[in-house]
Amino acid sequence: MIQLLFLVLFAEGAVALILIWKVGPLRELAMRGLDQLKTGKGPATVKTLACTMSVILASSVASILKIQNRGAKLGTVTPMDQVLWRTHLLEASLIGYTLFLALVIDRLHHYLRKLVSLKTTVRTSREEVDNLKKEQQSFKEKEKTSLSERKRLHEEVTRLKERLQKLKLDSEEHEKRAQTAEAHVAALQKQSEELLLEYDHLLEDNQILQTRALAFRN
Repeated sequence: MIQLLFLVLFAEGAVALILIWKVGPLRELAMRGLDQLKTGKGPATVKTLACTMSVILASSVASILKIQNRGAKLGTVTPMDQVLWRTHLLEASLIGYTLFLALVIDRLHHYLRKLVSLKTTVRTSREEVDNLKKEQQSFKEKEKTSLSERKRLHEEVTRLKERLQKLKLDSEEHEKRAQTAEAHVAALQKQSEELLLEYDHLLEDNQILQTRALAFRN
């Protein structure tokens, strides 16, 4: 029994050390083993063993107290009682240390699982933050592009307005020239009509003069 308890105690100590200090893949293997131990019928088996060892611990403590009481009554302790007392004390100590290490291993496993979960959550949160930063950067770039495009469109509209204003001024100038040309043409037409009337008068005068010249000859 004592050799078995020593073996269990050393095994638990090794598992506890592996959980405390990460040595290659040993911690991951220990965590997987504990995960399997806590699934299915594992928890019930562990509880049964813990209760059995607790009963043995209580029995050993009771035996130790009984031997001490008997020695106190007799005033001396026989060699046999000394051997039994030491055996029960060693057995009780080993069982107590075994139960304590089992509790430590259980808590270490629990907190390491929480730590792994927190690390995963932190990693996921960092990835989400990085994605949000990338989206924010992309949005800023799009906003800059939009502002540049808006500025370019504003400049284009301004240039088109200036061109339209220039075309409007040119159109007004051409219209004034056309009006001036029309007025000049109207003046020329009037002058031409006056010249035609004067020419007709000259023709009539010429005809009258020719008629008078013929009459004078006769």
